[in-house]
Amino acid sequence: MEIDPKRITIGFVGTGTITEAVVTGLCKTEFRDTPIIVSPRNESIAAPLAAANRNVSIASGNQDVLDRSDLVFVAVRPQIAEEVVRELRFRPSHHVISFVAATPLDRLLAWIGQPVRVSQAIPLPFVADLQGATAIHPPDEVSNAVFSALGTAVQVESKREFDLLAVASAMMGTYFGILDATANWLDSQGLPRAAGDAYLRQLFSGLDHAARSRPTASFEDLIGEHSTKGGLNEQVLQDFRDFGGTAALQKGLDRVLTRIRPVESKLS
Repeated sequence: MEIDPKRITIGFVGTGTITEAVVTGLCKTEFRDTPIIVSPRNESIAAPLAAANRNVSIASGNQDVLDRSDLVFVAVRPQIAEEVVRELRFRPSHHVISFVAATPLDRLLAWIGQPVRVSQAIPLPFVADLQGATAIHPPDEVSNAVFSALGTAVQVESKREFDLLAVASAMMGTYFGILDATANWLDSQGLPRAAGDAYLRQLFSGLDHAARSRPTASFEDLIGEHSTKGGLNEQVLQDFRDFGGTAALQKGLDRVLTRIRPVESKLS
């Protein structure tokens, strides 16, 4: 039987930064009246969420989250996931969405010990503001409904595809690192830091808008549209490539994939 995502109780086992972002986002959507139960372990996050949203309450413990919920998000660190999950008593009717990194679904199901429906998702902090994309594996109607409300849901068929999107999500620090390096260079050339920061934030915000406003345009097309032949943008991109920027970036992505799927990466 399909679960109507708008007529369920949602529970979170684990109350960290991502749980905070997902709950904050849900309370801005059609799920704002859906009962949401969060575990009490991180009071500094759980208490403000409950205080700010009348539909959010704090459970007495992780088992209380399960006992009161239909849709359960498992949002704990991979180092403690097995210990936490094995201690819990799931119902076969539970629908489970895992945020646990580098943990295959078959392993999670073995810990759960019940024939629950389960999927994986990689929500990013931007979902708090209903922005960004969330990868989902395998395709799942309930997961898609939740994360489509929080931004864009990207459903993929295979674990390999899901892992590749997880690798791509590791680009966030690099994005801000490019901004920081550019701001530092501007500062070293005499531009006040505040002016450089303000300009770069708006410049990259505009580029984000350009990409999102043309979802069918390839990145190669966008490069061409923003790089006049023989111009300054083309020059910097070519220097980036010639001086090893592209190679370094792709090497970094290879190393992340090795951490996520070490055996497969060695065979590929």
